[in-house]
Amino acid sequence: MDFDFQWVLIALPLAFGVGWLASRLDLRQVRRESSNSPKAYYKGLNLLLNEQQDKAIDAFIEAVQHDPDTTELHFALGNLFRRRGEFERAVRVHQHLLGRADLGATERDRAQHALAQDFMKAGLFDRAEQAYKALAGTPFDTESRLALLNLYERSRDWRAAADTAAALEKTGTGAFGTRIAHHWCELAMEADGRGDAAGAASALAKAREAAPQAPRPLLLAGQQAWRAGSATAALQHWNELRLRDPASFHLVAADYASAAIAADQVEAARAALDKAYAQTPGLDLLRALAQLAQQPLGSSAGLLPHLQAHPTLSGAQALLERPASDWTETDAAAVRTAVAKAARPMQRYRCAACGFEAQRYFWQCPGCLGWDSFPPRHLEEL
Repeated sequence: MDFDFQWVLIALPLAFGVGWLASRLDLRQVRRESSNSPKAYYKGLNLLLNEQQDKAIDAFIEAVQHDPDTTELHFALGNLFRRRGEFERAVRVHQHLLGRADLGATERDRAQHALAQDFMKAGLFDRAEQAYKALAGTPFDTESRLALLNLYERSRDWRAAADTAAALEKTGTGAFGTRIAHHWCELAMEADGRGDAAGAASALAKAREAAPQAPRPLLLAGQQAWRAGSATAALQHWNELRLRDPASFHLVAADYASAAIAADQVEAARAALDKAYAQTPGLDLLRALAQLAQQPLGSSAGLLPHLQAHPTLSGAQALLERPASDWTETDAAAVRTAVAKAARPMQRYRCAACGFEAQRYFWQCPGCLGWDSFPPRHLEEL
Protein backbone atom coordinates (compact mmCIF):
# COMPACT_ATOMS: atom_id res chain seq x y z
CA MET A 1 0.00 0.00 0.00
CA ASP A 2 1.37 3.44 -0.87
CA PHE A 3 2.00 5.85 2.03
CA ASP A 4 0.41 9.28 1.52
CA PHE A 5 2.86 12.01 2.63
CA GLN A 6 0.04 14.49 2.49
CA TRP A 7 -1.22 13.27 5.87
CA VAL A 8 2.23 13.84 7.39
CA LEU A 9 2.19 17.42 6.26
CA ILE A 10 -1.24 17.86 7.84
CA ALA A 11 -0.43 15.98 11.09
CA LEU A 12 2.80 17.79 11.95
CA PRO A 13 1.29 21.28 12.31
CA LEU A 14 -1.68 19.77 14.14
CA ALA A 15 0.57 17.96 16.68
CA PHE A 16 2.61 21.11 17.17
CA GLY A 17 -0.53 23.12 17.87
CA VAL A 18 -1.89 20.62 20.37
CA GLY A 19 1.47 20.49 22.19
CA TRP A 20 1.71 24.27 22.31
CA LEU A 21 -1.83 24.55 23.70
CA ALA A 22 -1.16 21.92 26.39
CA SER A 23 2.05 23.64 27.47
CA ARG A 24 0.26 26.95 27.75
CA LEU A 25 -2.42 25.40 29.97
CA ASP A 26 0.19 23.77 32.25
CA LEU A 27 2.20 27.00 32.39
CA ARG A 28 -0.86 28.97 33.45
CA GLN A 29 -1.58 26.48 36.22
CA VAL A 30 2.02 26.61 37.47
CA ARG A 31 2.01 30.39 37.40
CA ARG A 32 -1.29 30.50 39.24
CA GLU A 33 -0.06 28.13 41.97
CA SER A 34 3.30 29.85 42.34
CA SER A 35 1.69 33.27 42.52
CA ASN A 36 -0.83 32.21 45.16
CA SER A 37 1.86 30.79 47.47
CA PRO A 38 4.14 33.85 47.60
CA LYS A 39 1.16 36.15 48.09
CA ALA A 40 0.03 34.18 51.13
CA TYR A 41 3.62 33.99 52.37
CA TYR A 42 4.22 37.74 52.09
CA LYS A 43 0.84 38.41 53.63
CA GLY A 44 1.79 36.24 56.62
CA LEU A 45 5.17 37.94 56.89
CA ASN A 46 3.52 41.37 56.90
CA LEU A 47 1.05 40.31 59.58
CA LEU A 48 3.89 38.87 61.65
CA LEU A 49 5.83 42.13 61.47
CA ASN A 50 2.69 43.91 62.65
CA GLU A 51 2.51 41.49 65.63
CA GLN A 52 -0.74 39.91 64.42
CA GLN A 53 0.27 36.33 65.04
CA ASP A 54 -3.19 34.78 64.73
CA LYS A 55 -3.73 36.16 61.23
CA ALA A 56 -0.13 35.39 60.30
CA ILE A 57 -0.65 31.73 61.19
CA ASP A 58 -3.78 31.60 59.02
CA ALA A 59 -1.84 33.10 56.12
CA PHE A 60 1.01 30.61 56.49
CA ILE A 61 -1.43 27.71 56.67
CA GLU A 62 -2.95 28.94 53.41
CA ALA A 63 0.51 29.16 51.87
CA VAL A 64 1.33 25.59 52.97
CA GLN A 65 -1.91 24.34 51.46
CA HIS A 66 -0.97 25.89 48.12
CA ASP A 67 2.57 24.52 48.24
CA PRO A 68 2.87 21.64 50.74
CA ASP A 69 6.42 20.83 49.62
CA THR A 70 7.90 24.16 50.77
CA THR A 71 9.95 23.43 53.90
CA GLU A 72 10.53 27.09 54.79
CA LEU A 73 6.80 27.63 55.20
CA HIS A 74 6.64 24.65 57.54
CA PHE A 75 9.51 25.99 59.62
CA ALA A 76 7.89 29.43 59.83
CA LEU A 77 4.57 27.90 60.85
CA GLY A 78 6.15 25.60 63.46
CA ASN A 79 8.15 28.43 65.01
CA LEU A 80 5.03 30.58 65.23
CA PHE A 81 3.13 27.80 66.98
CA ARG A 82 6.00 27.44 69.47
CA ARG A 83 6.13 31.17 70.20
CA ARG A 84 2.39 31.17 70.86
CA GLY A 85 2.69 28.24 73.24
CA GLU A 86 0.85 25.83 70.90
CA PHE A 87 3.53 23.19 71.36
CA GLU A 88 1.43 20.25 70.19
CA ARG A 89 0.80 21.88 66.81
CA ALA A 90 4.48 22.85 66.53
CA VAL A 91 5.48 19.24 67.21
CA ARG A 92 3.10 17.98 64.51
CA VAL A 93 4.53 20.39 61.93
CA HIS A 94 8.14 19.43 62.61
CA GLN A 95 7.36 15.71 62.84
CA HIS A 96 5.63 15.99 59.45
CA LEU A 97 8.82 17.49 58.05
CA LEU A 98 10.93 14.67 59.50
CA GLY A 99 8.56 12.14 57.96
CA ARG A 100 9.19 13.39 54.43
CA ALA A 101 11.41 11.05 52.41
CA ASP A 102 12.57 13.84 50.08
CA LEU A 103 13.98 16.02 52.89
CA GLY A 104 17.72 16.70 52.62
CA ALA A 105 20.16 16.04 55.43
CA THR A 106 20.57 19.73 56.29
CA GLU A 107 16.85 20.36 56.49
CA ARG A 108 16.35 17.12 58.43
CA ASP A 109 18.84 18.24 61.08
CA ARG A 110 17.12 21.60 61.23
CA ALA A 111 13.72 19.96 61.71
CA GLN A 112 15.15 17.68 64.41
CA HIS A 113 16.55 20.72 66.24
CA ALA A 114 13.22 22.55 65.97
CA LEU A 115 11.42 19.46 67.32
CA ALA A 116 13.81 19.31 70.29
CA GLN A 117 13.05 22.97 71.03
CA ASP A 118 9.31 22.20 70.92
CA PHE A 119 9.71 19.44 73.50
CA MET A 120 11.92 21.65 75.69
CA LYS A 121 9.44 24.52 75.69
CA ALA A 122 6.59 22.13 76.42
CA GLY A 123 8.44 20.79 79.49
CA LEU A 124 8.78 17.28 78.01
CA PHE A 125 12.36 16.95 79.15
CA ASP A 126 12.76 13.23 78.47
CA ARG A 127 11.66 13.62 74.85
CA ALA A 128 13.70 16.80 74.48
CA GLU A 129 16.77 14.94 75.74
CA GLN A 130 16.31 12.20 73.14
CA ALA A 131 15.76 14.75 70.38
CA TYR A 132 18.87 16.74 71.30
CA LYS A 133 20.99 13.58 71.58
CA ALA A 134 19.94 12.66 68.03
CA LEU A 135 21.77 15.80 66.84
CA ALA A 136 25.20 14.53 67.91
CA GLY A 137 27.71 14.92 65.09
CA THR A 138 25.49 17.34 63.13
CA PRO A 139 26.00 21.08 62.60
CA PHE A 140 23.71 21.52 65.65
CA ASP A 141 25.99 19.42 67.88
CA THR A 142 27.34 22.26 70.04
CA GLU A 143 24.00 23.99 70.27
CA SER A 144 22.29 20.76 71.28
CA ARG A 145 24.93 20.05 73.96
CA LEU A 146 24.40 23.53 75.44
CA ALA A 147 20.66 22.91 75.46
CA LEU A 148 21.22 19.54 77.14
CA LEU A 149 23.35 21.24 79.78
CA ASN A 150 20.51 23.65 80.58
CA LEU A 151 18.05 20.76 80.57
CA TYR A 152 20.11 18.73 83.04
CA GLU A 153 20.48 21.74 85.33
CA ARG A 154 16.74 22.41 85.26
CA SER A 155 15.96 18.78 86.04
CA ARG A 156 18.74 18.71 88.70
CA ASP A 157 20.58 15.83 87.03
CA TRP A 158 23.92 17.15 88.27
CA ARG A 159 26.13 14.26 87.19
CA ALA A 160 24.87 14.40 83.60
CA ALA A 161 25.27 18.19 83.71
CA ALA A 162 28.88 17.88 84.85
CA ASP A 163 29.67 15.33 82.13
CA THR A 164 28.05 17.49 79.43
CA ALA A 165 29.86 20.63 80.57
CA ALA A 166 33.18 18.76 80.61
CA ALA A 167 32.55 17.50 77.07
CA LEU A 168 31.78 21.04 75.91
CA GLU A 169 34.98 22.33 77.48
CA LYS A 170 37.02 19.65 75.71
CA THR A 171 35.62 20.76 72.34
CA GLY A 172 36.78 24.31 73.00
CA THR A 173 33.27 25.74 73.28
CA GLY A 174 34.19 27.73 76.37
CA ALA A 175 35.33 27.59 79.99
CA PHE A 176 32.92 25.61 82.16
CA GLY A 177 35.11 25.01 85.21
CA THR A 178 33.08 27.14 87.63
CA ARG A 179 29.84 25.64 86.38
CA ILE A 180 31.19 22.10 86.79
CA ALA A 181 32.31 22.98 90.32
CA HIS A 182 28.74 23.97 91.18
CA HIS A 183 27.46 20.66 89.77
CA TRP A 184 29.83 18.70 92.03
CA CYS A 185 28.89 20.91 94.98
CA GLU A 186 25.24 20.02 94.41
CA LEU A 187 26.21 16.34 94.31
CA ALA A 188 28.14 16.82 97.55
CA MET A 189 25.08 18.31 99.23
CA GLU A 190 22.95 15.39 98.03
CA ALA A 191 25.52 12.91 99.40
CA ASP A 192 25.67 14.81 102.68
CA GLY A 193 21.88 14.67 102.92
CA ARG A 194 22.06 10.87 102.57
CA GLY A 195 24.68 10.70 105.31
CA ASP A 196 27.37 9.72 102.83
CA ALA A 197 30.29 11.75 104.21
CA ALA A 198 32.86 10.02 102.00
CA GLY A 199 30.82 10.66 98.87
CA ALA A 200 30.38 14.31 99.83
CA ALA A 201 34.12 14.73 100.42
CA SER A 202 34.91 13.09 97.06
CA ALA A 203 32.47 15.37 95.24
CA LEU A 204 33.96 18.46 96.89
CA ALA A 205 37.44 17.35 95.88
CA LYS A 206 36.28 17.10 92.26
CA ALA A 207 34.68 20.53 92.56
CA ARG A 208 37.97 22.05 93.73
CA GLU A 209 39.79 20.24 90.92
CA ALA A 210 37.38 21.69 88.33
CA ALA A 211 37.67 25.26 89.65
CA PRO A 212 40.48 25.75 92.20
CA GLN A 213 39.54 29.39 92.78
CA ALA A 214 35.81 28.78 93.31
CA PRO A 215 34.61 29.78 96.81
CA ARG A 216 31.70 27.37 97.17
CA PRO A 217 33.71 24.12 97.62
CA LEU A 218 35.66 25.70 100.48
CA LEU A 219 32.49 27.00 102.08
CA LEU A 220 30.81 23.59 101.89
CA ALA A 221 33.93 21.75 103.07
CA GLY A 222 33.99 23.94 106.17
CA GLN A 223 30.30 23.33 106.83
CA GLN A 224 30.78 19.59 106.41
CA ALA A 225 33.68 19.59 108.87
CA TRP A 226 31.70 21.72 111.34
CA ARG A 227 28.72 19.35 111.22
CA ALA A 228 31.10 16.44 111.73
CA GLY A 229 32.32 18.09 114.95
CA SER A 230 35.74 19.19 113.70
CA ALA A 231 35.83 22.90 114.50
CA THR A 232 39.55 23.19 113.74
CA ALA A 233 39.16 21.72 110.24
CA ALA A 234 36.18 24.00 109.61
CA LEU A 235 38.22 27.06 110.59
CA GLN A 236 41.01 26.01 108.24
CA HIS A 237 38.62 25.81 105.28
CA TRP A 238 36.92 29.07 106.14
CA ASN A 239 40.18 30.93 106.71
CA GLU A 240 41.23 29.88 103.22
CA LEU A 241 37.86 31.08 101.96
CA ARG A 242 38.32 34.42 103.75
CA LEU A 243 41.64 35.00 102.03
CA ARG A 244 40.46 33.84 98.62
CA ASP A 245 37.00 35.40 98.45
CA PRO A 246 36.27 37.88 101.28
CA ALA A 247 32.75 38.60 100.01
CA SER A 248 31.67 34.94 100.19
CA PHE A 249 33.11 34.67 103.70
CA HIS A 250 30.15 36.77 104.95
CA LEU A 251 27.90 33.75 104.31
CA VAL A 252 29.60 31.71 107.05
CA ALA A 253 30.68 34.47 109.44
CA ALA A 254 28.29 33.33 112.19
CA ASP A 255 29.39 29.69 111.89
CA TYR A 256 33.00 30.85 111.86
CA ALA A 257 32.48 32.58 115.22
CA SER A 258 30.78 29.48 116.66
CA ALA A 259 33.61 27.23 115.47
CA ALA A 260 36.22 29.63 116.90
CA ILE A 261 34.52 29.54 120.31
CA ALA A 262 34.37 25.73 120.18
CA ALA A 263 38.05 25.48 119.18
CA ASP A 264 39.12 28.08 121.76
CA GLN A 265 40.49 30.37 119.06
CA VAL A 266 38.49 33.49 119.91
CA GLU A 267 41.33 36.01 119.72
CA ALA A 268 42.60 34.72 116.38
CA ALA A 269 39.05 34.73 115.03
CA ARG A 270 38.48 38.30 116.25
CA ALA A 271 41.62 39.48 114.44
CA ALA A 272 40.55 37.65 111.28
CA LEU A 273 37.04 39.14 111.41
CA ASP A 274 38.39 42.65 112.01
CA LYS A 275 40.60 42.27 108.96
CA ALA A 276 37.73 40.92 106.89
CA TYR A 277 35.49 43.82 107.97
CA ALA A 278 38.16 46.31 106.92
CA GLN A 279 38.16 44.75 103.44
CA THR A 280 34.39 44.27 102.95
CA PRO A 281 32.27 45.87 105.69
CA GLY A 282 29.02 44.08 106.46
CA LEU A 283 26.52 43.41 109.23
CA ASP A 284 27.21 39.66 109.08
CA LEU A 285 30.79 40.31 110.19
CA LEU A 286 29.66 42.67 112.95
CA ARG A 287 27.23 40.02 114.21
CA ALA A 288 30.06 37.48 114.28
CA LEU A 289 32.26 39.90 116.23
CA ALA A 290 29.42 40.54 118.68
CA GLN A 291 28.97 36.78 118.99
CA LEU A 292 32.65 36.39 119.91
CA ALA A 293 32.21 39.12 122.53
CA GLN A 294 29.05 37.37 123.76
CA GLN A 295 26.92 40.49 123.44
CA PRO A 296 23.94 41.45 121.25
CA LEU A 297 24.66 43.27 118.01
CA GLY A 298 22.69 46.30 119.19
CA SER A 299 25.22 46.84 121.98
CA SER A 300 28.23 46.53 119.71
CA ALA A 301 30.45 49.61 119.64
CA GLY A 302 31.01 49.18 115.91
CA LEU A 303 27.33 49.22 114.97
CA LEU A 304 26.82 53.01 115.05
CA PRO A 305 29.87 53.82 112.87
CA HIS A 306 28.77 51.10 110.46
CA LEU A 307 25.24 52.49 110.27
CA GLN A 308 26.55 56.01 109.69
CA ALA A 309 28.78 54.78 106.85
CA HIS A 310 26.27 52.25 105.43
CA PRO A 311 22.70 53.31 106.30
CA THR A 312 20.48 50.23 105.92
CA LEU A 313 17.22 49.10 107.49
CA SER A 314 18.92 45.99 108.90
CA GLY A 315 21.45 48.17 110.70
CA ALA A 316 18.73 50.49 111.96
CA GLN A 317 16.76 47.50 113.23
CA ALA A 318 19.79 46.22 115.10
CA LEU A 319 20.39 49.64 116.66
CA LEU A 320 16.77 49.78 117.79
CA GLU A 321 17.50 46.75 119.98
CA ARG A 322 19.50 48.98 122.34
CA PRO A 323 17.76 49.81 125.60
CA ALA A 324 16.02 53.19 125.57
CA SER A 325 18.22 54.39 128.41
CA ASP A 326 21.33 53.96 126.24
CA TRP A 327 20.01 55.95 123.28
CA THR A 328 21.69 59.16 122.18
CA GLU A 329 20.81 61.80 119.61
CA THR A 330 23.55 60.38 117.39
CA ASP A 331 21.82 56.99 117.43
CA ALA A 332 18.49 58.60 116.51
CA ALA A 333 20.07 60.55 113.65
CA ALA A 334 21.66 57.40 112.24
CA VAL A 335 18.33 55.57 112.33
CA ARG A 336 16.56 58.50 110.65
CA THR A 337 19.15 58.55 107.86
CA ALA A 338 18.87 54.81 107.29
CA VAL A 339 15.06 54.90 107.20
CA ALA A 340 15.06 57.90 104.86
CA LYS A 341 17.41 56.12 102.45
CA ALA A 342 15.34 52.95 102.50
CA ALA A 343 12.07 54.84 102.03
CA ARG A 344 13.28 56.95 99.10
CA PRO A 345 12.66 54.32 96.37
CA MET A 346 9.14 53.78 97.69
CA GLN A 347 8.29 57.49 97.68
CA ARG A 348 7.67 57.43 93.94
CA TYR A 349 4.72 57.25 91.57
CA ARG A 350 4.41 54.33 89.14
CA CYS A 351 2.45 54.26 85.88
CA ALA A 352 -0.17 51.51 86.00
CA ALA A 353 0.11 51.00 82.23
CA CYS A 354 3.85 50.69 81.59
CA GLY A 355 5.52 50.74 85.04
CA PHE A 356 7.40 54.02 84.51
CA GLU A 357 8.44 55.47 87.89
CA ALA A 358 8.97 59.09 88.79
CA GLN A 359 9.51 61.14 91.92
CA ARG A 360 6.85 63.66 90.95
CA TYR A 361 3.31 63.12 89.72
CA PHE A 362 2.52 63.21 85.97
CA TRP A 363 -0.90 63.50 84.41
CA GLN A 364 0.54 62.11 81.18
CA CYS A 365 3.06 59.28 81.51
CA PRO A 366 6.44 60.23 79.98
CA GLY A 367 6.97 56.55 79.16
CA CYS A 368 3.82 55.39 77.36
CA LEU A 369 2.17 58.84 76.93
CA GLY A 370 -1.01 57.53 78.55
CA TRP A 371 -3.29 59.97 80.38
CA ASP A 372 -4.35 59.49 84.02
CA SER A 373 -2.29 56.29 84.24
CA PHE A 374 -0.45 57.34 87.43
CA PRO A 375 -2.30 56.44 90.66
CA PRO A 376 -2.14 59.58 92.85
CA ARG A 377 -0.41 57.72 95.72
CA HIS A 378 3.16 56.72 96.40
CA LEU A 379 4.26 53.12 95.92
CA GLU A 380 4.54 52.57 99.68
CA GLU A 381 0.85 53.54 100.07
CA LEU A 382 -0.52 51.20 97.42
